[in-house]
Amino acid sequence: MSDESNPDTPPPSGDDIAFGTELPILPIRNAVLFPGAVAPFDVGREKSVALVEDVDNLPAPVIAIFAQRDPSTDDPGFEDMYPVGCAARVLKALKHSSGNYSLILQGLSRIRLERVIEDKPYLKGQIEKIEEPESEDVEAEALALSLRDVAKQLIQLMPELPREAGSLIDSIQAPGALADLVAANLDAPVEDKAHLIETLEVKERIRKVLRLLTRQLEILKMRERINSQIKEEMGKNQREYVLRQQLKAIKEELGDEEGDQGDLDGLEEGLTKANLPTEAEEVARKQLKRLRSMQVGSAEYTVVRTYLDWILDVPWHKSTQDNLDIAAVREVLDADHYGLQKVKKRILEYLAVRKLKKDKKGPILCFIGPPGVGKTSLGRSIANALGRKFHRISLGGVHDEAAIRGHRRTYVGALPGQIIQGMKKTKTINPVFMLDEVDKLGHDFRGDPASALLEVLDPEQNHTFADHYLEIPYDLSHVMFICTANIPDPIPPPLRDRMETLSLPGYTRREKLAIARRHLLLKQLEEHGLSEEQLEIRDTALEEIIDHYTREAGVRELERQIAAVVRGMAVKVAEGETEPRVVDNEDDVQEFLGAPKYISEVAERTSETGVATGLAWTRVGGEILFIEATRMYGSGKMQLTGQLGDVMKESAHAALSFIRSNANAFGIQKDFLEKTDLHIHIPAGAMPKDGPSAGVTLFTALVSLLVGIKVRHDVAMTGEITLRGRVLPVGGVKDKVLAAHRAGIKRLVLPERNRVDLEEVPKEILEELDFLFVSHMNEVLDHALEATPEPIIEPAGQEDEAKTSKSAESAAN
Repeated sequence: MSDESNPDTPPPSGDDIAFGTELPILPIRNAVLFPGAVAPFDVGREKSVALVEDVDNLPAPVIAIFAQRDPSTDDPGFEDMYPVGCAARVLKALKHSSGNYSLILQGLSRIRLERVIEDKPYLKGQIEKIEEPESEDVEAEALALSLRDVAKQLIQLMPELPREAGSLIDSIQAPGALADLVAANLDAPVEDKAHLIETLEVKERIRKVLRLLTRQLEILKMRERINSQIKEEMGKNQREYVLRQQLKAIKEELGDEEGDQGDLDGLEEGLTKANLPTEAEEVARKQLKRLRSMQVGSAEYTVVRTYLDWILDVPWHKSTQDNLDIAAVREVLDADHYGLQKVKKRILEYLAVRKLKKDKKGPILCFIGPPGVGKTSLGRSIANALGRKFHRISLGGVHDEAAIRGHRRTYVGALPGQIIQGMKKTKTINPVFMLDEVDKLGHDFRGDPASALLEVLDPEQNHTFADHYLEIPYDLSHVMFICTANIPDPIPPPLRDRMETLSLPGYTRREKLAIARRHLLLKQLEEHGLSEEQLEIRDTALEEIIDHYTREAGVRELERQIAAVVRGMAVKVAEGETEPRVVDNEDDVQEFLGAPKYISEVAERTSETGVATGLAWTRVGGEILFIEATRMYGSGKMQLTGQLGDVMKESAHAALSFIRSNANAFGIQKDFLEKTDLHIHIPAGAMPKDGPSAGVTLFTALVSLLVGIKVRHDVAMTGEITLRGRVLPVGGVKDKVLAAHRAGIKRLVLPERNRVDLEEVPKEILEELDFLFVSHMNEVLDHALEATPEPIIEPAGQEDEAKTSKSAESAAN
């Protein structure tokens, strides 16, 4: 409140006006009147109006002013008012047409309300005038000086105050009066002002006023800084706006731009036609509304515009019609890929169910097999057969979860994950998604993409897939997901549990020949610009390439070797040779490919005692391995080399222990280790080897060495052994059988409990190989060695004599 007194005729001071101990009371709301202050008040309550109208009948025009504790109280009593107030002189009363009054009051002195003696027609109370103590010491003067300085600073920051306010502060010398004047004009709560008027000790009052005044000064300073920043920013934005409007007008004049409004209208029309789900449409329209209020050149405008484009570009309802003609689908699959009957059967089963139940969700399959068997190309073939769009995502080496779920829009350059990006590219809700190399996912501090795939590959969750960029549930339940992997072990169990695993083993020799004839040769001839009349590669030549130039489960290396032959012929044609060429035999193949890379070492390796052929499973399919054993003069030690793992080393020790415990049965002297050391080596020493399936082969090689009987060169074996001589089942039987067939093995020794695994082996392989099933290690020797070792029969009592002799020798020692 500002001082509204007339400077020409100052009102008389409080000491010049006498008043008694009983005064009419005027309660006021949201304000406190201080001694010496002149302030206006509006009066409208019934009792207050009655008091004003009766002022002329009072002995003196003095009334008691007390602040209300609660401004919402319409009829306050003694308890509703602060106890200390101010006696005030009514300087002026102006009546309004509504019947209310405006008063101008001058504070005279502090008073204390003792009690209310009347409440009608207005409040009247018994009061006590409070005499203020004098305080004119040095400390009071110093406090008053500080208060005067702070008040002047405050006046400079409040241009709405009159210029005379500073002069008025300088004119008041009494510290108490100065404190009251500043307090009267403070923008502070009524409760704080009521405490100030109750504070009689002058120095304490000045300190309280200083605290409130300093706080208000800091607020004003901060407001000034904020206003300056806002004005500066507004000036910059206004300048940009004017320049952009001018640029817009220039472009429109030149006809280069139709205007941003038309662009946004096009977006709104697109939203209407898109037929978005309810939640997506609500989000899109909210963002479009924000976009209309933004400046075109702002960074936020670009972010929101890009977000709306993504919402419109992602398919929400459009789908392709599935080809439900099962015979036609089977024909397409057979034309693209030879064999792989298990996978083709599963796809046809899905189509049959889709034909009967239209809302069947897409299957989630995982093809597991060695490289080069056609996992990725099979996914594309399935999409072609079904009539669906195909999209491939390579997950090899992906470490960031955002590659699956996308980045949040708060990041600069944020984009959706590869799943949503793939949906945008295919433009349908039911494509075939190939998630390639899912076993090669990584994880680090940026997140675990395998965990992010849990929601994508779960049929119970992926209908509400949440991409971090879109932040709108998206339905992936119509997508057919096909994952590929070389081995299942690196795939986390929760992720593997969500997929239907289909194993794609390596191809047989006959299957490779058919694939080369039907697909690979024709493809390479076309890619190199040759015709079938210019170059003919017969089956005998293809078999030579398969046997002696490749050693793989798939057909990638076979395709490369065929490409090398075709390139060689292309050179001859380019040099002017016009005569058609037939590649028929080994010499023809060597002309293009050089000397054979792979030669069967089985017969050569097993031409000596102590060498046996085993079967192993690797990440790229089955392989054969040779186990070599030799003996030398020593003290009974056994050395194992060839980068063997702990499990394989334990199998070697178990085999040796079984031989020692049954030495006579195998025709071996019991003391064969007393002056002999054994050394077992598995070639290809640079490659780590482990697993229990070599136990049978280790046992056979040791027995062959110790009895001097060779192992049959056409026999390979696999199986885990125990100390009691049992042969236990192993894994990877199908891949091992195919590897043996590729290597020219004719007889296979397998554990009896692996007999059921042969159901997955192609029939032509079963017909060409002789399978021998064993359950005990003694049976292995009957099938593997070229001759059966003669057991050693000790004379009766010889064993007891040996024990007695050894006991006597021990006692003597």
